[in-house]
Amino acid sequence: MSVNDDLAWIPPLVDLIRRMMAADKPVIGHCLGGQLMSRALGGTVTANPRKEIGWGTVRVIDSPLARAWLGDTRQFDSFHWHGETFSIPEGATRILESTACANQAFVIGKHLGMQCHVEMTKAMIEAWCESGAEEIRDASPAETVQSPAAMQINIERRLASLSAHAELLYTRWIEGLGVT
Repeated sequence: MSVNDDLAWIPPLVDLIRRMMAADKPVIGHCLGGQLMSRALGGTVTANPRKEIGWGTVRVIDSPLARAWLGDTRQFDSFHWHGETFSIPEGATRILESTACANQAFVIGKHLGMQCHVEMTKAMIEAWCESGAEEIRDASPAETVQSPAAMQINIERRLASLSAHAELLYTRWIEGLGVT
């Protein structure tokens, strides 16, 4: 689905995101959630030049804000499943990019919007490959689209690394909740 789809639940959700951000309540979004956040802040969601499905490297932008969220990390493999991307909203700062998709993550205050998926588990990848088999087939062959078998290569190592980087992002985001 897309933020641009004519679905009745999208406008109220965009409004809720705006209200939570205006109330300084930390908001986080993965993929569609990041796109909804961008839209809520006046950004746009458009077709990405290439679909990204499977594992791909994201680079951390060399900035103090990106380091505040990701420490000394310079890049890591993340999981992707998208054909669209968001623009970086006014006032937000891009912290992650990839070769195939410039806008992989942005922050604005306590809020984190991501195009990539740092929340993945082996079961999720397996389920997505099953439910998305037709999309994979239709998008292949492409350098940025992997087969389900390719997504499974070194999956334990990849997921361990992804979880470590997710932990950095989530720990920083949780700080915004003001709980200890």
